[in-house]
Amino acid sequence: MRLRSDIWVAAYLRRAQVEGAFAVLRRRGAAEAGAIYVKIDRLDGRVALFEPAPQSEVAERGVERLWARAHKEEWVGADFVETRMKREIAFDPDIWLIEVEDREGRCWLDLATL
Repeated sequence: MRLRSDIWVAAYLRRAQVEGAFAVLRRRGAAEAGAIYVKIDRLDGRVALFEPAPQSEVAERGVERLWARAHKEEWVGADFVETRMKREIAFDPDIWLIEVEDREGRCWLDLATL
């Protein structure tokens, strides 16, 4: 059984706080199973957006949740993330968006190797 999205998000926010980063829930989605996106802001104009990885990757790795960058470059501008999230919300209004401010760019996510 998969952990509910609201519980996972609460734990992630606590983890970021414990690690010394500032994290905020920018958009609340469906509590049971809303897709979660994580934006990492390095506070220097560079950001990264992480999205849920394909389910085939999750099953292969045997982890609760697996993430992938939503862009090819390591870091992008904030305008890319805002445009992408508007498109995602239009497609699925039940998504969650977490925003983390961390100068080191840490994400604390299990990343897929796509």
